[in-house]
Amino acid sequence: MSQLYSFSVETLNGETIALSRYEGKVLLIVNTASHCGFTPQYAGLESLQQRFAARGFEVLGFPCNQFGKQEPGDAEQIASFCRQTYGVSFPMFAKIEVNGDAAHPLYRWLTSSAPGVLGTEGIKWNFTKFLIGRDGRVVERYAPITKPDTIAADIEALL
Repeated sequence: MSQLYSFSVETLNGETIALSRYEGKVLLIVNTASHCGFTPQYAGLESLQQRFAARGFEVLGFPCNQFGKQEPGDAEQIASFCRQTYGVSFPMFAKIEVNGDAAHPLYRWLTSSAPGVLGTEGIKWNFTKFLIGRDGRVVERYAPITKPDTIAADIEALL
């Protein structure tokens, strides 16, 4: 079993769930923010969710306020914004930190499994994306500037 499935995370409504619930699915894990220049990517992420969900794909969103304080809202505000502005139907989780001493263990694992440019592990900005294969291993790490629709072929190949 992949280490991914050993992590538990908290949903926006405060429920703790084990990521083992997603075992066997292709995942796109993204750190998000509601007040960022990349926030419109929510639309593309939702499009991927709609296009591939029936085939075993899921986007998992993790709000983060570490970059320019661009996710200042509480769980209710984040959920409302995502739903009303972008029609987000994919799971959104409680706000976390993705870098530093307080980084969520999931993100410590993701960044060590798939370092970024020049081998750096730290997340550079909101909307960094990690594509996870059905086996729970990181297949690819995408920069914030990578638009979700450009990842579709990679997702298709894993499905």
